[in-house]
Amino acid sequence: MRYSKKAGLTAVAVGLTLVATACGDDDGGGGSGGSGGSGGSGDLDGVSLTVGSKEFTEQLLLGQITILALEDAGAEVEDQTGLTGTTNVRQSLESEEIDMYWEYTGTGYSEILGNEAADAPDDGQELFDAVAEQDAENGIAWLALSEANNTYAFATSQEASDEYGVTTLSDYAELASSDPESASMCAAAEFLDRADGWPGLEKAYGFELPDEQITEVELTIIYETVPKRDPCEFGEVFETAGQIPANDLVVLEDDQAYFVAFNLALTVNEATLEETPELEDVVQPIADALTTEVLQELNAQVDVEGLPAEQVAQQWLEDNDLIG
Repeated sequence: MRYSKKAGLTAVAVGLTLVATACGDDDGGGGSGGSGGSGGSGDLDGVSLTVGSKEFTEQLLLGQITILALEDAGAEVEDQTGLTGTTNVRQSLESEEIDMYWEYTGTGYSEILGNEAADAPDDGQELFDAVAEQDAENGIAWLALSEANNTYAFATSQEASDEYGVTTLSDYAELASSDPESASMCAAAEFLDRADGWPGLEKAYGFELPDEQITEVELTIIYETVPKRDPCEFGEVFETAGQIPANDLVVLEDDQAYFVAFNLALTVNEATLEETPELEDVVQPIADALTTEVLQELNAQVDVEGLPAEQVAQQWLEDNDLIG
């Protein structure tokens, strides 16, 4: 790790919300959209499946959406959502501890499969096809591509953007070189470490921020600390984060198109998919209904309004006639 300063920051309220959401029910989510739901097709009657997810809000929501939809189709589902980090959830998929989880094409291309981010296809479908073809060699299937794109981004307060004249990542790179203290950055550990995250960004935009101006924090509290401009003026965010509009954050334009597309798709053990091909019929309508804007709204209901992820997931599924 190149950074050296780690903030002693905690988000008690947010943390408790996420823990409660991540834990779910022991029986796999158990909402009213279970196998007895009137909208369930019964195509998965008698099938047992395990759904995983990463630990942040959007992933917890996607996990609950999937659990409820599978239960509505008749499956018995074990809830293993809330696994910390890409590495852990991917290892759980490969070892068959879980059967599926939602992943992002950009993460699959570079972080999981080891390709250079700069070589990624610009077209979202082409990127998905490339990832699916390569990962098939690992026994992992990619399906249900969504237009929702949760790519990485940087954000700052409107006040800081106006003061420093920073609206693009090129502007930020210039500020980091000329006035590093004003370019202070808050980011999560995974982004700071992964090759297609901070290290690659510095290289692509031609700057190197001093270690003492980089603060590692939990991703969930970046949206609260950046508006306060303490301890950082800028922070790592996701495009679909509901806290962006809620906190009047300015998202910096990636004017050199460094970040690859991070479209959602479901990753599934090929053995599971071969045994349960009906799975795709359940999840494809979900993928079709999800957009970047929809995810931002759903995330906001959890992170801003404080609603439980399972409640938000069930209401969205019902509103879109995806469960009965």
